[in-house]
Amino acid sequence: MRFEEDMRLKIWKRWIAVMMALVMTCGAAALAETYDNYGRSITIDEVPEKVLTLGPNCSELFCALGLEDRIVGNSLDNHSRGPLPEFAEAYAKIPELTYSSATREAAITSGATFIYGIDWEFGSDALDVDELEGYGIDVYMNSASTMDEIFQEISDLGDIFGVPERAEAFIADQRRRIDAVAQRVAGEAPVRVLVYDAGGDGVFTCGGTNFETLLIEMAGGKNVFDDITDKQWTTVSYEEALAREPELILIHDYDSPTLEEKIASIQADPALSQLECVKQGRFCAIELESVLPGDRMAYAVETMAAAFHPEAMGE
Repeated sequence: MRFEEDMRLKIWKRWIAVMMALVMTCGAAALAETYDNYGRSITIDEVPEKVLTLGPNCSELFCALGLEDRIVGNSLDNHSRGPLPEFAEAYAKIPELTYSSATREAAITSGATFIYGIDWEFGSDALDVDELEGYGIDVYMNSASTMDEIFQEISDLGDIFGVPERAEAFIADQRRRIDAVAQRVAGEAPVRVLVYDAGGDGVFTCGGTNFETLLIEMAGGKNVFDDITDKQWTTVSYEEALAREPELILIHDYDSPTLEEKIASIQADPALSQLECVKQGRFCAIELESVLPGDRMAYAVETMAAAFHPEAMGE
């Protein structure tokens, strides 16, 4: 009898152990979720605790979602003029991984298990996604070229980090503010805009598929080089820029050259100085991070619209 009882007890314990293992396995499977990141599949098993945000637009978006404490390092603050005032305190908490582009060694040794980074930080000459994933680092690329795409990114981040309500509320507020601008500039003739990022051998500007072109259009403008659809960023000659007859020059403001140096360069150029908008000083400065997909879509549209259509915007 004693032997039979011992056997029954052992069988019972084994059955319990098997059932607990099944429950744990099912539970883990329930936590895993797969996301489509521009054709790449990313499976997240648990909420990431240590994150790299590569790009000031990515870092500030995390602040907007209340996730700054998850960030163990960021990059590309050389392309930043600092956070918006409402995010200054949160942004100040973020450790700097690298001032400019993230390096392979810095990313791999950071201790991060998740990266949210602008797409130009990855590729053959930058961080290798396959290698990062081999080190156990999930990569979600920031690569939106439409409003639907950036809102999907924000929604995915809200889901991944357990703040879906905050993400959806943020998206709703962005939509409301952009719609308000659209109503005010409706009926206004689009202002012809030349985007000026840098000079040199020509004007480094953005093409038609660039996210910035979309923001310009929503603000009541037209990128004069929106017909360039094979490149997001490109260099055009000064003479070609002159021929497009822009009515306003939108200048990217970041660390170097300074905004003042860029304006002086434009005014001194033999071709660009002939533009009526240059003679009249029709410039609009915008922080580079503000025209990247992230948290500043409404801010960028409001800022541009105020320069494009000051009367309609009540400026």
